[in-house]
Amino acid sequence: MEDRITDLEVKLAFAEDLLETLNTTVYRQQERIEQLERSVRDLRKLVAEALPNEQRSLRDEIPPHY
Repeated sequence: MEDRITDLEVKLAFAEDLLETLNTTVYRQQERIEQLERSVRDLRKLVAEALPNEQRSLRDEIPPHY
């Protein structure tokens, strides 16, 4: 019985460590996503300011290898 309790405590410790690691990873990913969203928003703003009245067609969006 004592061995089973010890095994459960060890498993719990590993699970808690894994959970903390995953939480840290998710937090860092969310920070990075928010940073990338800000960058995209800033780039869109720059493009809109640089090309305010220019009409764009779907032809302009086709990659060069087509």
